[in-house]
Amino acid sequence: MSETAATPELREVPGPSALGGGRQRFLDLLWLISVTEFKRVYFGTVLGYLWSLIRPLMLFGVLLFVFTQVFRIGSDQVEHYPVMLLLGIVLFTFFQESTTNSVTSVVAQEGVVRKTQFPRLVIPLATVLTGAFNLGLNLIVVFVFVLAFGVDPTWTWLLLPVALAFLFVFTAAVSAALSVLYVRFRDVAIIWIVVAQMLFYLTPILYPVTAFENTTREQLLMLNPLAVIFEQVRVWVLAEPGAPSAVEAAGGILHLIPAAAIFVGLCVYAVWIFNREAPRIAEDL
Repeated sequence: MSETAATPELREVPGPSALGGGRQRFLDLLWLISVTEFKRVYFGTVLGYLWSLIRPLMLFGVLLFVFTQVFRIGSDQVEHYPVMLLLGIVLFTFFQESTTNSVTSVVAQEGVVRKTQFPRLVIPLATVLTGAFNLGLNLIVVFVFVLAFGVDPTWTWLLLPVALAFLFVFTAAVSAALSVLYVRFRDVAIIWIVVAQMLFYLTPILYPVTAFENTTREQLLMLNPLAVIFEQVRVWVLAEPGAPSAVEAAGGILHLIPAAAIFVGLCVYAVWIFNREAPRIAEDL
């Protein structure tokens, strides 16, 4: 008497997810890839890490000359303009380089993505964390400049990590979204170069918010989450008596709601799009 063999149930096996594999594995991979990439970038170079500092310093020197000797915007309106400019350039360099490098990060790891099961979100986040390593070292040099230019330390310096945390989260969200969109739409890389350049001029780096002398224009500028972060960093680090806080520049706490909505909305979108696309990234490559 023979028994009929049971027909096995067919199930669809999902591809690797954005965060699959457990939190500890995710964090271990993130740290390993970030440290490895940080070492690889400067391996074999003569100046090593100093290259990450020379680039923003060169831009700082050119812009400082233009805006203090040619247009005289900074020297006439901001007491510690060189420090404000250097700090802004270093912070924006972290945002720009991290997001730009993240655009192609997933595609660049095509061989690993196709053959290995691991949390895909590690790839763009590792690029951002590598940028954060550079930022941390650069900020040490920045604060040497801050003290050299006669800015006295205040207790508000302790609040700087709060602003840096928001900057890191915003950068990570933009990076994650761009990296997964680039897999399908290669135009993203070109578009982002243009958008990043626009954001540089739409963020109070070269000029103070008060340069507009128009409440409506200041409020429009503060729709940019980066502008909110950078303006608050200026207030906390430089502690200038006449410098408006982010709330004051926006015209009140209620006027910061649009910038907060953009910040949160972008973070939610990044999580959603990466979770949706992560299982089929290997197929799209």
